[in-house]
Amino acid sequence: MSQLYGIQVLRAFAAFMVAVHHVQPDALALAQRSGASFTPSYLVPWMAGVDIFFVVSGFIMVHASGELFGRKDAPRLFLTRRLARIVPLYWAATTLFLLAGLLLPGALNSAAPDLGHIMASYLFWPAVSSAGLVQPVYSLGWTLNYEMLFYALFGAALILPRAAVVLVVTLALAVLVATEALSGPLPLPFGFWGQPIVLEFAAGMGLALLRRHGFRLNGGPRWLVAALGVAILLLAAWLPGADAPWMSFMLRGSAAVLLVAAASSGSGNSAPSALVRGLAGLGDASYALYLVHPFAIRALREIFARVAPGWPGLYVLAALSASVVASVLIYRWFERPATRWLRTRLEA
Repeated sequence: MSQLYGIQVLRAFAAFMVAVHHVQPDALALAQRSGASFTPSYLVPWMAGVDIFFVVSGFIMVHASGELFGRKDAPRLFLTRRLARIVPLYWAATTLFLLAGLLLPGALNSAAPDLGHIMASYLFWPAVSSAGLVQPVYSLGWTLNYEMLFYALFGAALILPRAAVVLVVTLALAVLVATEALSGPLPLPFGFWGQPIVLEFAAGMGLALLRRHGFRLNGGPRWLVAALGVAILLLAAWLPGADAPWMSFMLRGSAAVLLVAAASSGSGNSAPSALVRGLAGLGDASYALYLVHPFAIRALREIFARVAPGWPGLYVLAALSASVVASVLIYRWFERPATRWLRTRLEA
């Protein structure tokens, strides 16, 4: 498995893990309503898919920005490309969520937002929701608020050489986290930005530097690193207190680092199998899968509640399958064309 395919496959699994996390409470609600039996799976902390995404993001930014390091126009080019990649689908999902809240309020699990919260959501600015949580209108966007912080720091530092960029961004993230840990809680947005999960971006950048300097794992050692990452995830699912910010970072974060290290460190000499190529294709649509799956899950929940509430297991399979199909279609017919269109205009 080549490095590129390994990372893409891991992105697919990470997005799918988040979808598994979100579908299970709805399946349990259906089961309780109908008297059927359903036992949610806590085999691994499914939201660790986010930790994998963050490490992958740090890796990809360093790995894919080779021609930008040290250029005076690098911050503008990088940020316009990132905005073109992130904004269209997220703004579309947020707008669809708001419209669904107006038309079908019972289908959503959230209260009506105010105008200030809506504007902050579109601007990727951390703000308190009507439920008292620091998350945007479309709650999955909390991860993008962290991503945008990372992009801003990384883009601003791109006028420097590669190693200096990694050092400066890592120090900036570390200062935020240390300040929150030692002097917090800090006011928004710094209290939000100062959570230890942001250090996972730095870990991903470090892995990219290691690969650039020749670090490779093949055969048994590579699989051993991956197995250790999975083992830590299994441990994190059962260890008390594992969801606390620092414990989560140490367990889920370290597991994510090991999995990304295994996925990114192959020599790339062997041709990938058809299965790997297929999973890598889903990796291309992983951003769409992350943002779109709640809509598919809610739509299938409403259908099953009316026609088959006693089949929660079938609902899980149908909702996850619909999420995957919808994400691939949206990636091909909306996300990719919209990204190209917006990037062309921003770079003009």
